[in-house]
Amino acid sequence: MTDEHHKATSLDVARLAGVSQSAVSRVFTPGASASKRTKDKVLKAATELGYRPNVLARAMITGRSRIIGLVVAYLENQFYPLALERLSNALQAQGYHILIFTAPNTVEGVEAVIQDLMAYQVDGIIAASVSITSKLADEVRKAGIPTVLFNRAQDGVGLSSVTSANILGGRKVARFLLDGEHERIAHIAGWQGSSTGRDRQSGFLVEMNSAGRNPFSVMDGMFDRDVAMDCTERMLSGTVIPDAIFVGNDHMAFGVMDVVRAHGLVPGRDISIVGYDDVPLAEWGAYQLTTIRQPLNRMVESTVNLMLRMIDSGEETPERIEIEGSLILRSSSHIPEG
Repeated sequence: MTDEHHKATSLDVARLAGVSQSAVSRVFTPGASASKRTKDKVLKAATELGYRPNVLARAMITGRSRIIGLVVAYLENQFYPLALERLSNALQAQGYHILIFTAPNTVEGVEAVIQDLMAYQVDGIIAASVSITSKLADEVRKAGIPTVLFNRAQDGVGLSSVTSANILGGRKVARFLLDGEHERIAHIAGWQGSSTGRDRQSGFLVEMNSAGRNPFSVMDGMFDRDVAMDCTERMLSGTVIPDAIFVGNDHMAFGVMDVVRAHGLVPGRDISIVGYDDVPLAEWGAYQLTTIRQPLNRMVESTVNLMLRMIDSGEETPERIEIEGSLILRSSSHIPEG
C-alpha cells in the first residue's frame, strides 16, 4: 500500500501488476479491450494501492468527459423521476456518468443551466420537458455538444427529439370515448406552450371533428395538478356536466379524479376519466386510471442510441422520433362492449 503522502498513479499500478501503463488505461476505459487475466491483475493492484483513475485528466487528454448532462424542469410528475432513472441506468451501462440539473421552465433559467453544463465539458445534453431557444441551440451546436430533447419537440431550433406519438395518442383517446357513447366529452389539456400539450390536444380535436362532434369543454391545465383541479371544479359547477374527461397527463388526472369524488361522483360510472403517461400510481387501486402508456423503455433506448451515435459520428443532423403508445384500460372509464 502507498504511504499517506503518496497518491497512487497508473504507473504504480502497472509496476505492481507487471503490465504496461497503457494496459492499465485500457482496463479503466469503458469499451476498451483488455484480457480477463490483465484486467484481474490490474484491478487487484489498484485495490491494493487504493488507486482511482483521474477522470478529469483523461478528459483533458481525450477531449471526452464521458459525462452526459440531464436537464429537467420539474419532478412532481412521476413520469420524470422514472424517466431519469432509466436514462441514467442506460447511459451508465454505456460507460457514461450522469450530471442531473433541474431548471425553472423559463428562457433565463434553462439558459443558465445549459451554460453550466457546457462549462462542465459534458459530451452531450438531454433536455426533458424544457424548451430551448434557437439562440441557445446555436450556442450548443457551436460548442459541438450533441443535444436531444426528451418527451418534448420543438420546431425551428434544429435539435433532435424523442417523444411518444402524441397526436395519435390524443386521437386514440377521443375514439375510445366516442365508441363508449359518451355525449359530453371534455378535455383538460397540458400546457399549450409545450409540444406534448399541443399535440395531444390536436389529436383529440381532430378525431372529435372527424366524428362531427364538438368537445363539451377544453381548458388548459398547464400540466399542473392544482390548475387541473380548478378546471374540473368549473366543469362541474353547471347544471350540465361532462360525462367524460380526457386529461393531458396522469399527474393532472389524479387531481381531476379527487375533485370528481369530492362532488359525490364515481369515476368510470358517472364520469369517464382518461389520462396520459401510465405512471406507476395509475394502476394503484385508489385510481385504476385508464391512460395512454408512454413507451418509456423504447423512448429511453432511442434517446441513448441517438445520443451515442451523435457523439461518435460528430454529425448533428436533427431527427424527430415518435413512438406509438398503447391505451391501457382500467376502471376509471366506461369500457365499450366488444
